[in-house]
Order: sequence, then structure tokens, then C-alpha cells
Amino acid sequence: MKTINKVQTAAAGLAVLLALSACGGTANSEPAAGDSKTSNTADISEGVQPDEAAVKLLPQSYKDKGELTVAMDLHYPPTTFLADDNTTPIGLNPDIARLVAKKLGLKLKFENTAFDTIIPGIDGGRYDFTATTMSPTAERLKVLDMVDYLDTGVSVAVAHGNPLNISNDDMCGKNIAVTKGSNAQLKHLPNISKWTCEDKGKPAINGVTLPNVQEALTQLASKRIDGVFYDTPALVWADQQQPNTFTVLTPQVDTRSDHTVAIGLKKGSPLSPALQAATQSVLESPEYKKSLDNWGLDGLAITDAKLN
Repeated sequence: MKTINKVQTAAAGLAVLLALSACGGTANSEPAAGDSKTSNTADISEGVQPDEAAVKLLPQSYKDKGELTVAMDLHYPPTTFLADDNTTPIGLNPDIARLVAKKLGLKLKFENTAFDTIIPGIDGGRYDFTATTMSPTAERLKVLDMVDYLDTGVSVAVAHGNPLNISNDDMCGKNIAVTKGSNAQLKHLPNISKWTCEDKGKPAINGVTLPNVQEALTQLASKRIDGVFYDTPALVWADQQQPNTFTVLTPQVDTRSDHTVAIGLKKGSPLSPALQAATQSVLESPEYKKSLDNWGLDGLAITDAKLN
């Protein structure tokens, strides 16, 4: 499993996490002097040419429409969030989505929606796909085809200096925030509570479900909760943008599972072969590495766009 050191640079040059969301977060902190990444709305796919092999797999209905709709919850920096203009989606996931669409020769339309409503929206035909740091779990694969594009992990953020002496193996009885609909809420935290606490006769971890990571970190800063269990890159990013506010525990939490994340689209969709081919083309492109480097996630690259 990767250690936190692979994402230690995730925050470099970025603005304060809690000031970025159009809808969430209450902090009033201003971006650091000279910061440009959160105001840079340049399209990484500019100049990228369609991949002919991927285009050949594209159903005619999509060619006729000329556009893909991607669903994202734009509250999760540095992978999925809004630029300083509160309009333009930025981060690794918007970069990936733009590149996939360009490889297919299609325009891209973003839909900003809550994480736990994305799958029902795809299943109901409102969105063509999602690229929102979603893991290909058994439950999701019942209704989605999923194409791998990144490998990441999860960590715990606590108050600066860890005054409660919380550890990955001892969160028993503590109030630990997870985001609604996430693997942390649905699987990882309940499992860790069982392995490290309940099976040893200790109090269970109290999972506090919140709508997004901004709200979770706001509540941590105000001491309404004891910790936040979330994706490592985002927590390191927040820690470095708000010095002396959070401490991210090391190493990453061992959840006894891998942390590959994948693009999701409707199960059995005729779009799946083309989207897989386009994603593979993206993984082999210089723009993929450029995006990872830009967001401080260079240690999380993969080479195989596997269709799950």
C-alpha cells in the first residue's frame, strides 16, 4: 500500500480547501499569494486529437448527439472541484473527463450533483458517465460498468497535534466523519470498527455521515467531531493549505482492499467499449502525467484501463 509520502506535494501552490466550494464550507481564508492553480481554467484537452480506434467503437447515437454528459460532485479538491470563478470544474477528474471526451471526438457537458445521487442518475439515463474518484465495488458493479483510471488510498485527519492520541488502530468510541455514499461510509469504517474495536471488546467507532469533505473539515476544526476519514490526497492538501489546523495520520489506513478508482457508466452500456478504449488512450498520453503532476498526484498513476 502507498504511504502518504507519495502525495505529500498534493497541496503545493493551491488555495485553502474550505474557500473553494460554491456551496459548501464556511472558512474565510484567502488563497496564498501568487496562487494560480485554482484560477487557471485552461482546458488540458486543448489540441488533443481523437483516437481513431476509440471513435470506431462509438455508437452512432453518440456520434449523432456529439456530446457526453458527465456527473461529478464538485466539492472534493484536489481531484474534483470548482475554480475561483465558481463555474469551471477543475482538478484531476475534470481533466480526465475532458480528455476522454476529446479522445472520442465529442463535446463534454458537466453536471454538478451530490455523490450519492450519481449512480441513480446514470442508471436512470440522466448522465452518460462519472469520473469522481469512485471505487468499483461489488455493489456498484451490479448497476455500472467501471473503467479503472487511478490508484489512491484513505487516511484519517485529526486536530493539529493529535491531542486525543487517535491512531489508525484505535479510533474506538470516537466520532469520525465520513462522506455520504462513499466507501468509507458504506464499507471501510464499519469494517475497521469491527477489526480494531468491536472484536476486541472496545466501543465501536461512531461514524458521522456528512455531505462533503468541506463540511467534515469544518466540523473537525470546530471540535464537533474527532476525525475525518477520507481520501489521502484531499486530506494532505487541506492540511498543507491550513497549517496548524489538521494533522493527517500516517501511514494510510489499511482497509484490507485495493483503492483503484474508476469511471462509471450504465451496466452493459453500448458506450462502454469506446469509453474503455478512450480511457486507455488517455492513460498512455502525456496529458495524463501532466494532470497528475499538476495536482500533486504523480504517485497514483496506473497503466491499464481495465473494464470491470
